Amino acid sequence: MGDVTRPLAVLLAAVFVVGCTAVPPTAVPTAQRPPTGRSAAPSQPPTNAGSATTLIGRPTLAQLIGQKLVVRMEGRTPSTDLLGRIRRGEVGGVILFGANITTKAALITLTHTLRAAARAGGQPPLLIAVDQEGGSIKRIPWAPPTLSPPQMGSIGKTSVARAQGSSTGTALLGLGIDVDFAPVADVPSSTSSFMYKQGRTFSFNSTTTAALSDAFASGLASAGVLPSMKHFPGLGRATANTDAYVVTIKASAATLAPGLRPYRTAIGHDIPMIMLSNATYTAYDSHNAAGWSHAISVDLLRGDLAFNGVTITDSLDGTAAARGLPTWQLAVRAARAGTDMILVTGSEATTKTDYDKLLSLAKGGFIPRSTLVDSYDRILALKAGL
Repeated sequence: MGDVTRPLAVLLAAVFVVGCTAVPPTAVPTAQRPPTGRSAAPSQPPTNAGSATTLIGRPTLAQLIGQKLVVRMEGRTPSTDLLGRIRRGEVGGVILFGANITTKAALITLTHTLRAAARAGGQPPLLIAVDQEGGSIKRIPWAPPTLSPPQMGSIGKTSVARAQGSSTGTALLGLGIDVDFAPVADVPSSTSSFMYKQGRTFSFNSTTTAALSDAFASGLASAGVLPSMKHFPGLGRATANTDAYVVTIKASAATLAPGLRPYRTAIGHDIPMIMLSNATYTAYDSHNAAGWSHAISVDLLRGDLAFNGVTITDSLDGTAAARGLPTWQLAVRAARAGTDMILVTGSEATTKTDYDKLLSLAKGGFIPRSTLVDSYDRILALKAGL
């Protein structure tokens, strides 16, 4: 990665050197009324969201960038450096993986320590997230869901999926975790789908997937945990893992349309967060993957589907490596495209670099302040609704 002091023109040129070929390596609309179990976040951030915002009436660029980032923690206890970054507002959320988790008591202490750092710095509440889908992706082994998505799909009852989501949310909240990067809403097109092979999909039928994924999300929300439906606009046609390969899906918009059904259903029930795919969809944008595509994250998701919640990228580190790029370049593209939050799961040193690069380019005007403010307002509204 380059030094942050390099001339701006060099940095800007580097941002656009991204290949797109397949090679290996809420604020809720005021007109809507949220159903039971899914609460609406306020349309404006709270006045006490952060010390700088309270004192001067507008967030600093450092705050605007910091709230966007969800980062990985190394080890089983937070480092002094990570806690300092949280106190300074350079981190908006932390994602936990299996390597961070030992016992229930240790996990509760960990989440308390992380959240206390944000409070000590007068920052907005820290989001603490985990991938707790069930089946093969279950970071906390003793916690629900007790059924995998294929098992829920085989049963085919929304009452079961909702109960699984509710029990998962109750368990996570008790551990101090308030975001579940679930449910998966991808609709596999065949048994060649890598998501299907990993045992992470509900059904080959988009209507069934829509009903069950929405029910699981509603169950999470009813317990006070934010669901994050993924991976928009759908990874069901991908045969290679987007964490390791550059994936381009060349299907037409008409062919892709059934994959949007779960999102339309969930948006109608005020889903608060949606995770964007790392694949490129030529029907919508032939140059940019969904996570850093304005055409997908804004025009399609917010314009056509009327989503008003928070968008977040999938982890950018694997897909950046597959493209031969440092992660910060994709993070900058995502920020410019209007994606609200950016998930980076590299080392603490590299995620600090991601923050520094984003802030440097924002100061230079390359990332419009208005775009950052729009995302910041949505993020703080989301947090205020917890």
